[in-house]
Amino acid sequence: MGQLDGKVAVITGGGRGQGRSHAIRLAREGADIVTCDITEQVGSVPFDTGRPGDLEETVAQVEKLDRRCIALEGDVRRTADMARLADTAMGEFGRIDILLANAGILSLSENTWELTDEAWDDMIDINLTGVFKACRAVVPHIRAGGDGGSIVITSSIAGLRGVAGCTHYTAAKTGIVGLMRTLAKELAPESIRVNTIHPTGVASPMSNNDFFPQWLTEHEELGNAMRFNPMPVDALPEADVSEVVAFLCSDAGKWITGTTVPIDAGFMLK
Repeated sequence: MGQLDGKVAVITGGGRGQGRSHAIRLAREGADIVTCDITEQVGSVPFDTGRPGDLEETVAQVEKLDRRCIALEGDVRRTADMARLADTAMGEFGRIDILLANAGILSLSENTWELTDEAWDDMIDINLTGVFKACRAVVPHIRAGGDGGSIVITSSIAGLRGVAGCTHYTAAKTGIVGLMRTLAKELAPESIRVNTIHPTGVASPMSNNDFFPQWLTEHEELGNAMRFNPMPVDALPEADVSEVVAFLCSDAGKWITGTTVPIDAGFMLK
């Protein structure tokens, strides 16, 4: 018996990285998964974003656990795509219990005043507005089930403190916290919990690429501000973040709502 037997989880950004890890972890607890991701490059991101084949691999990994996984190509920036994601979950399973608003991007800038319009717009559209659109599409279906539920939104340590070199990322991840707190108040009477998680660096395709480590090396002062957690880990394994997500989605976390949950190896002590 898993902690999430009979539950249905909708996950944005499930093609790889943390999203795929969360899908596998929740499936291991008995949940069926409906997920989406993009399969084309975001222009302002200097390393690979979603690619064809990513979603198929997530489906294969979940199905190895004898759970169902429905995967759609979909962009959180598009209202119609988020409506289609929610409608697909309802059409296939007749319920939604969990939303992981996880899709996000990263790009960098040495300072605020040199940010381009494209970099700012892509970041806010995906990392903040995309979370809103996913929540707007899915929340009515969780409410209609009448059994409560859990929404976990992926923020960052940058949602709790300013991070140099990431003005637009920091703004988006901080905005998510305000969205979470408002939703938590609105949905608490219906036993729907809403929380944000705030990882430090995570060993995922967002950081494990040719661009990011080189940028940190070339911008030593900014790079040092972004890494070197007090505990002896530079980048958390994705699975460690997924353990916290699974807890927040289970009955073990049934009284936790409106919280910002650091998963940061002590980063906020710096």
